[in-house]
Amino acid sequence: MSSNGFTTCLWFDGVAEEAAAYYVSVFKDGRIGRIARYTDAGPGPAGEVMVVEFEINGQKFVGLNGGPQFTFNESISFQIHCADEAEADYYYDALTKDGGEESACGWVKDRFGVSWQVVPPGAIDLVTDADPGRAARATEAMMKMKKLDVAQMRRAADAAP
Repeated sequence: MSSNGFTTCLWFDGVAEEAAAYYVSVFKDGRIGRIARYTDAGPGPAGEVMVVEFEINGQKFVGLNGGPQFTFNESISFQIHCADEAEADYYYDALTKDGGEESACGWVKDRFGVSWQVVPPGAIDLVTDADPGRAARATEAMMKMKKLDVAQMRRAADAAP
């Protein structure tokens, strides 16, 4: 993998390789890179996966099996800007199945606890509309949603005040 740009390190408790395989299966252009294992020097058991490099949608990641000290929370999330509604549905469904969960405003948490924002086309345009009233009405509608419904947000934005 290239040394240009940033690499996001995700801290897991023994499931980094499983998580990398999962993300590569969800994101169509994903790939797994190098895998490093703990040696007799530790701190993990010799032979177990220490880190696994992977890339999804052009973003570089390292999954680190660091132990139970740290867990994921919603203060960090990854936005998936989707090309169309079908792609948004795909990611929303894929990331919430098998132990994932819905949150609010298009946010989901996958089965490993990583938070994602599934953003269908047009959603950002509506909540950042130059007309503050339209933006407020779209945002108010969005705040009541789990999965984003852009058509409903647009109807709310277009509604007379």
